Amino acid sequence: MEAKDYMKLPYTRLVQEMDDESGHYFYGRILELDGCQSTGDTLDELYSSLNEAMEGYIEAKLESGLPVPAPESVGNYSGKFVVRLPKSLHQRLVIEADREGVSLNQLALYKLTL
Repeated sequence: MEAKDYMKLPYTRLVQEMDDESGHYFYGRILELDGCQSTGDTLDELYSSLNEAMEGYIEAKLESGLPVPAPESVGNYSGKFVVRLPKSLHQRLVIEADREGVSLNQLALYKLTL
């Protein structure tokens, strides 16, 4: 397969709008391609530069004879995982969820997305 073939595959793009000491911009990365990331002042600029970064990443892997990770399918995941935690942390989370009027699951999801 060539780089152009990989570019057509459904890789997972994570995009975040940023406001920090650098100013306002968009940051994006390809989750399956470790270190493949870029920024842009607009979403269009970000997508363009992210595609350039992705193409360069894939070409470098191919030229080096290294495998290019395949895209992950959301269908491969159930959306569930089990976490063991100390009883005291479980207690604090249940109390916090109760105070917020949400389920423990909703609170955990919120905290994981921060």
